[in-house]
Amino acid sequence: MKIEPKFTDDFGDIATLNSDKIEPTFNPNGRGSSPINPSHYKSHPSGIECIQITEHMSFNLGNCLKYIWRADLKHDDGGAEDLNKALWYLEREIKKRLNKA
Repeated sequence: MKIEPKFTDDFGDIATLNSDKIEPTFNPNGRGSSPINPSHYKSHPSGIECIQITEHMSFNLGNCLKYIWRADLKHDDGGAEDLNKALWYLEREIKKRLNKA
């Protein structure tokens, strides 16, 4: 079964990003929530932020972990949407590695 998740991001649709409606504020201290540093990436019981781990990974594996990390924190669907996105990135990474072999 091929999974094609519908991707949305924390900002909404791309057209909104190009408008004057959103003014992202970067919060380097990780306190509070902002469009760039949302709370669902900082609420892990370990106290570790998702980016502290994913920045040491490849793009596909980092995104896979990111979606697993927030699966129970962002949507009210039991994590299904984010777990499907994680699977999509994992399958992409596997195909990439198999093509190099």
